[in-house]
Amino acid sequence: MKNIKLNITRVLAAMLVLTSFVACDEVGDTDPGGTSTESMSGEWYVQTLVNGTVVADYALISTYNTSANDGKEIWLDDEGHIWNFKVKTPITLSSSSFAGSNLASSVVDDDPDTEDVIETYDVNVNITEGKVTPKGATTTGGHTVDGISFKAEFSDDPGTIYEIKGYRRTGFIEDEH
Repeated sequence: MKNIKLNITRVLAAMLVLTSFVACDEVGDTDPGGTSTESMSGEWYVQTLVNGTVVADYALISTYNTSANDGKEIWLDDEGHIWNFKVKTPITLSSSSFAGSNLASSVVDDDPDTEDVIETYDVNVNITEGKVTPKGATTTGGHTVDGISFKAEFSDDPGTIYEIKGYRRTGFIEDEH
């Protein structure tokens, strides 16, 4: 009986070892790759200026790929931190630039003062002089990173040009705002 238990234990141990080798067999390329706009995509800490005066200090915005993944446009999203807009803007990958006229934005207003009331905020945005500059900015912590800058004009505030500029988020505590 003792030998049977010992043999069963040995067989189970051998099966465990053999299946672990089989389970580690790599099949094909497991690198998912990137998106067509990854060089222009990211989280950015930006300041908003009007006529050279800061009207909104560092806020977090995002740029990211559209579902088309064709390298022709990106989402530009202020995540409600500046004006509450989210637009698809045309890009030129070769020059890391972006711009567009009369870009439609419709976002849900998540103002806590409007409890249980879901409202949308619709605005058209003109984006000009948009640029992502590789290693073109210095963070507040002194790191050299990619920079972003663009000008925006909103349909509900015509004639006021907002200059938005900043740097790619690093994740370092000294660069967080």
